[in-house]
Amino acid sequence: MNSRLLKVLAAATAVVLVVVATGVWWFFRGDPVAEVSLAAATESVDTADVDDAATDTNDTSDANGAAADLSGTWTVDTTTGDFDYESATGSFVGFRIEEELSGVGSTTAVGRTGDVAGSIVIDGTTVTDVTFDVDVTTITTEDSRRDDNVQDALDTGEFASASFVLTEPVELTDAALAGEAFAATGGGQLTVHGTTQDVDIDLDAQLIQDTIVVVGSTDITFSDYGVEVPDSQIVVSVEDFGVLELQLLLVR
Repeated sequence: MNSRLLKVLAAATAVVLVVVATGVWWFFRGDPVAEVSLAAATESVDTADVDDAATDTNDTSDANGAAADLSGTWTVDTTTGDFDYESATGSFVGFRIEEELSGVGSTTAVGRTGDVAGSIVIDGTTVTDVTFDVDVTTITTEDSRRDDNVQDALDTGEFASASFVLTEPVELTDAALAGEAFAATGGGQLTVHGTTQDVDIDLDAQLIQDTIVVVGSTDITFSDYGVEVPDSQIVVSVEDFGVLELQLLLVR
């Protein structure tokens, strides 16, 4: 093989490698979906579309901003909004984790599922009970090649669900009852991968007509739950900790 042909083959190989590397870079370096925020969640609630049959006969809204009676059981609304990975307008739970990819650099992996069930109980001005269950077998990420690794890491064949149970009552303020944004910390027990740990979840909530909108997040160390973070040939390293996030729409 003459030197000219070798140079041509080497140049062609270099071009292919550059194209492949560029494709991988663009695929993984796309900006991750935005973190949960109360502003985005409340914007997504179209109160005109709330199913009246799913709400209490008492109107929780008050044109004068007076405190509303929120007593009762509020369940996760599965009719308002939609769960779409890029622009979730309904209820969902997920995680965010930092990783280092070969030839790409640092990026944020995000996984989410809209399969959330549960309820909160309000007695007067106190949130007395909260229980949520999440079907982790339906968690998807922005890259389908990650999905199997996530399922393997969470051992979803054996541990198909995760849950949160409130252990400390939360007091609501008059402003919150009148429909203003409200920040609180929800102390409870989080169960993932069959392991239960005490956690504090930072929450923001707001009453929008007949829907309580809640968003929240908490840091989570995966090894505390016996979860080994997933890896692959392209993954150089993955943090052992990340952020658990949630967006919930609740109706009475």
